[in-house]
Amino acid sequence: MNQTGTQVQNIILIGFMGCGKSTIGRELKRVLGFALVDTDAEIEARADCKITEIFASLGEVKFRDLEAAVIADLLEKNPSSTVISTGGGAILREENREILRKLGYVVWLRASPETIYQRTKKNHERPILQTDNPRAVIADLLEKRTPLYRECAHLVIDVAGLNRTEIAAGILESAHYYFSQQQS
Repeated sequence: MNQTGTQVQNIILIGFMGCGKSTIGRELKRVLGFALVDTDAEIEARADCKITEIFASLGEVKFRDLEAAVIADLLEKNPSSTVISTGGGAILREENREILRKLGYVVWLRASPETIYQRTKKNHERPILQTDNPRAVIADLLEKRTPLYRECAHLVIDVAGLNRTEIAAGILESAHYYFSQQQS
């Protein structure tokens, strides 16, 4: 429920980079007619530069501070009928995980390290993958983040082998059930 006592029906997408959060966010927006908030895009707008530039000039800690501020502001704005697509590391801070769960129905889009590598290997806009062994970085980060994604998520969807229509349909069916139970 939001501050006015009405049911909040937001869908929050979490998961590692390359799992399709932005794509599925756009698909859910199209199907539902909801607003869409992409926290990474919001961070870039506030900082007036790309995430890669934030990492390079200010470092990851400052980026995570900006990310936490965007997520906290979402709770303050108290949106409804919104799809929120988060960055892959948004779940690293406990306060972010708590806020995301308060904001609505949290869906973890999960993929294997190899799937993530195949989807991200040509993208040079991913600062944490600018390394000699991105496969190892992906596997290590995913292992560390998996318990945090699991803790935060109401629903887990393995995205490998599914197209965006199938993923969105699964989310919508589960979210409908979740929200109907919240109203009971």
